Amino acid sequence: MSALPALPALPASVGFETTVPGAAFAPVPVAYSAVAPMLIVVGTALVGVLVEAFAPRAVRHTVQVGLALAGLVAAFLVLVLVSVDDQAVTAGGSIVIDGPALFMQGTLLLFGVLGVLTMSERFGGRSADAFTPMGAATPGSPAEAAADRAGFATSEAFPLTMFAMFGMLMFVASNDLITMFVALEILSLPLYVLTGLARRRRLLSQEASLKYFLLGAFSSAFFLFGAALLYGYAGSSDLGAIAQAISASNGDLEGLLLPGVVLTLVGLLFKVGAVPFHSWTPDAYQGAPTPVTGFMAAATKLAAFGALLRLAYVGVEGSRLEWRLGVATVAVLTMVVGAVLSVTQTDVKRLLAYSSVAHAGFILVGVLAYDRTGVSGVMFYLVAYGLATIAAFAIVSLVRSGGSEATHLSQWAGLGRRHPVVAGIFALLLLAFAGIPLTSGFTAKFAAFAPAVAHGGLAGVVMVVVGVLASAVTAFVYFRIIVLMYFTEPTGDDVAALTPSVASTVAITVGVIATVVLGIVPGPVLDLAGRVSQFLQ
Repeated sequence: MSALPALPALPASVGFETTVPGAAFAPVPVAYSAVAPMLIVVGTALVGVLVEAFAPRAVRHTVQVGLALAGLVAAFLVLVLVSVDDQAVTAGGSIVIDGPALFMQGTLLLFGVLGVLTMSERFGGRSADAFTPMGAATPGSPAEAAADRAGFATSEAFPLTMFAMFGMLMFVASNDLITMFVALEILSLPLYVLTGLARRRRLLSQEASLKYFLLGAFSSAFFLFGAALLYGYAGSSDLGAIAQAISASNGDLEGLLLPGVVLTLVGLLFKVGAVPFHSWTPDAYQGAPTPVTGFMAAATKLAAFGALLRLAYVGVEGSRLEWRLGVATVAVLTMVVGAVLSVTQTDVKRLLAYSSVAHAGFILVGVLAYDRTGVSGVMFYLVAYGLATIAAFAIVSLVRSGGSEATHLSQWAGLGRRHPVVAGIFALLLLAFAGIPLTSGFTAKFAAFAPAVAHGGLAGVVMVVVGVLASAVTAFVYFRIIVLMYFTEPTGDDVAALTPSVASTVAITVGVIATVVLGIVPGPVLDLAGRVSQFLQ
């Protein structure tokens, strides 16, 4: 057999790198003190997986709750005491720990603590009340009933929450589109599972989980396609390199820039629930376990806006004149659609879901101000809205009729007479959502709208006018619920508010106190947000 002909040598211009034998491996430097909170959270999640595998079933719930709370508190303390003094661009430029990242990571950890506290509510049962005893069982099947009798518990919800929290912490600190995409998937996949684990209305919960997953997959594809186009444009996925390529534009690959920015923004706007990418929001909010809904509404929105701020202010700021008007149109549509559709809702969770859509539009107004005051206003809004939202959904989980959550609005009639404390707290939170003065909602709206008027030009003024009108519409919705609770005769349904445990009481109390304090004395948090609103590049 004749020998095969030798292949010609590739020219050096092809771009393949040659490995030199014996060359030293140069590891990527990592500022471990800066990323320590993230490492603690993911380490806690991994330990939680081991607990789920080896701990006796009877103690898993208690161990998982204690472990999750300990990990979140430890990560928060490390962030405050260590990471604050070690701000840096690290991990090869893919992670940046700066003022906005630290502020949002600290807030996320606080949301995580409150979310775990509400998820741990048992109402005297053997496992978390909100979660099915066996997620793999067919709803209403004998297997599910047997799992309930045997005392099974879906305690894996807590490690899943920690994995989602790790993804969120990475998301707001991502300085690279590939890292941002990985963080997006890490935070999303556990939430898809958690959405389908509701104990009651199981088919609705599983349907919500499937819809959330499918639409989330589409949004991830949009984001990844946009990132690929931006990589082709700049030759790098690093946000700083993309910004430099935009500033030094030579026109050769200019056709890739705008489609890349638009597709990447679509992926992020899906996560914040902006119109027309909001269709998953009401279904997921209604079908998910109510404590998970509160956690998603607060933490996921903050994480998505954190990534959106970094992309808009660091990566593609130089091209904003090309796409700013389109995003402003999305903000207007989000405010209008969220406000109008909230009027037509008869389910409390769906109503709060469309309210969340409207709030996403309000926050987008601050994002598009393109000024440091806009960044600080958005961060303050996310803090105020998140704390009130977790408390509001915790209240919703208390109101029961025949063992199930009383989420239909008609079931809330007369609640103020039978349970004045629960109704009073919920009314206060609704007033905050409406933006009534002396609540955190009013201060938050002012903090987001004022920069748009000062720095957003005519588009900013138009967005603020639409925001004020949309706020008036949503205020009608909230006041209608208050009138229903206090000035309407109760129906024949046996509706009652359960007594929460210490854990849920703490979460609700923190949300209520924050709603009042941030409305009356918002200065310290506003000042802190203003001092840390500068991005590292």
